[in-house]
Amino acid sequence: MISLAIERPIARRLERLPLPCTLVMPGGQRIGPPSAHLVLHARDMRALMHLATGQIGRLAEDYVEGRLEIEGRLRDLMMAAPALLGTDPTREPSAFMARILQRLQRAVWERTHHSRAKDAAQIQSHYDVSDDFYALWLDPRRVYSCAYFTDPAMSLAQAQEAKLDHICKKLMLRPGERFIDIGAGWGGLLLWAAENYGVDATGITLSRNQYAYVNRLIEQKGLQGRVRMLLQDYRDVDESQPFDKVASVGMCEHVGRPNLPTYFAKIRRLLKPGGLVMNHGITAGGTDNSQLDGGMGDFIEKYIFPGGRLVHVSVMLDTLARGGLEPVDAECLRPHYAQTLWCWLDGLEAHEAEARRVLGDKAEKVLRAYRLYLAGSAMGFEQGWISLFQILGSRPNGQVEMRLEFATTLRAAQSEYPFNREYMYAQPDTDETAQAMRTRLRAAQTAAPQRRMAEF
Repeated sequence: MISLAIERPIARRLERLPLPCTLVMPGGQRIGPPSAHLVLHARDMRALMHLATGQIGRLAEDYVEGRLEIEGRLRDLMMAAPALLGTDPTREPSAFMARILQRLQRAVWERTHHSRAKDAAQIQSHYDVSDDFYALWLDPRRVYSCAYFTDPAMSLAQAQEAKLDHICKKLMLRPGERFIDIGAGWGGLLLWAAENYGVDATGITLSRNQYAYVNRLIEQKGLQGRVRMLLQDYRDVDESQPFDKVASVGMCEHVGRPNLPTYFAKIRRLLKPGGLVMNHGITAGGTDNSQLDGGMGDFIEKYIFPGGRLVHVSVMLDTLARGGLEPVDAECLRPHYAQTLWCWLDGLEAHEAEARRVLGDKAEKVLRAYRLYLAGSAMGFEQGWISLFQILGSRPNGQVEMRLEFATTLRAAQSEYPFNREYMYAQPDTDETAQAMRTRLRAAQTAAPQRRMAEF
């Protein structure tokens, strides 16, 4: 018999759920209605303890390790998860000494988990799982970051292209500019910027798989000499020839809070005076927490993103400014990431059989971990436990020019930024300048490599 000390809190938690849920305990005893949308089969006492105490991250680990089975849709499970948790996972402990201890533990962890060697190992442990695995559920460009659904009816591929173009527009990329993408992934933004905006593009990554894949694409597209992908730590990028524009998408989450000043100071040195940087990254929903409570942060650390830590957008903006950059625009894309993650989960589940073939012996554990990670992250964005911000910054050029505009307004300009958003939302179908530039770029791509940039 299961102790009433465990059974009663479990029964109370199940009663609070927004949909019927039944628990089948190791001996076959059932708690909950005889018919339910969601049925949890506990194979181990640890799963019962985690359910009784609302440790949903530990329950996720129980599922990955086979101590818990889930019968029903993951979307239904995510509807139930906040009630199972019962607390706000973005809040720090209320007791003073508990808060101090947690912060000390966090500081020690951060200091010891972000050397160059550890960062490289951590990135490779995630991104080098299998290129073929990611290709099954990402869009054709393999963009592994938040999409931009300008229309809710967009496909994932359309929304990812909209995101790439949104970033390029915000950066006001122009033909011939030197552009670097820090943490370039499988090259989606790097190649989009080169092919559609005519920039001289450099990408860096710590993933050997991504490095090899993007260089094959560069060769296939005939972009050698104008696009390059380097296997390099961001701290080691050459500063002798600064860039006009810098992008960092999904990278800052891996930097670690103690290294954020180094990160933004490096970006400033990589930028020409007056240049622009786009920092697109996941941020914490709470002002003080670096990962989610309830075991969720520990689950992601163990199975998905080792070394990843989040900060609130206020910390990101503060550190960016202290690094000598001026924040000129910030946009929250939190709902867009929830939709992106549900699209990824749908894609993974639609190709589960193929994923099992690709992953081989490790398939069961990897698939369980990724399905829960994608669904749980979607829920986290929907709940506001985590968020996503695009922060546009500039490096002041040190020159203040006062000029009269419309006979009444004075403006001081220290960067190329126009201090309005109209240019970001110009539609390609109606923007003749953008259309003309893209037409010429397409023509240039079919010309001999040595003639490409001569078209402009």
